[in-house]
Amino acid sequence: MAEHITSLKNPKVQAWKALKDRKGRRESGCFLVEGRKMVEEALASSFPVEAVLADVERVEQLNLPAGIPLVTLPPHVLAAVCDTKTPQGVAAVVRIMQSAAPGVRIVALDGVQDPGNVGTILRTADAAGFDGVLLSQQCADVFSPKVLRATMGSIFRMAIRVTDDLPGELAALRDAGFSVISSQLDGAPFYQRPPVGERYALVIGSEGNGVTDEVKALATHRVRLPMRGGAESLNAAVAAGIMMYELTRELPEA
Repeated sequence: MAEHITSLKNPKVQAWKALKDRKGRRESGCFLVEGRKMVEEALASSFPVEAVLADVERVEQLNLPAGIPLVTLPPHVLAAVCDTKTPQGVAAVVRIMQSAAPGVRIVALDGVQDPGNVGTILRTADAAGFDGVLLSQQCADVFSPKVLRATMGSIFRMAIRVTDDLPGELAALRDAGFSVISSQLDGAPFYQRPPVGERYALVIGSEGNGVTDEVKALATHRVRLPMRGGAESLNAAVAAGIMMYELTRELPEA
């Protein structure tokens, strides 16, 4: 039996509304995904789904796995919980999971603050064949609504790790035999780089300041993309996409 909630003042509704904010997500250990595609991605993943929230007028369209708690809400209550202005009638409360080891092909985000860039990089990493994403605490929250929408579901297929010591984690990877590739405007030409091997972390710096000096100092490779026209730099997500696809170019097609 589905639970039915009608009041905006219900404690559960208040807790779900708090998931729009980073503080609320940290305190609860959960995040909210919206729309049928994202809910289906969550249900198919290893992330624990705490509850599915559905517009009472659309609940008959759902086909949930057994054991998933369902809560039906009037449209105005669901709209208050969701971040989008026009919610698609379904959302899910999902428990945050982080990976201890993001894999052998990693993109590391060093203070990337734009949610659209973070989400797009994560989505592109998934498409290009990377295993995981390592993020500094200074990045946009990977579980925020804007980042989640930009990932288009890739959040559920990638190993995610947020760290308060990105230089330390990258140094540990380097010591374990990984190449640490720093993307920076004063680096060597990317397409003339020495071999990076099969295990590497590609570092993308913040939109305004680039890769931090601490990370640059420990990098095994410091590279830049060619700027043959008048532009001085590329959008962080565009630059990341070009380099990720080049680094994985020899991987077999899926």
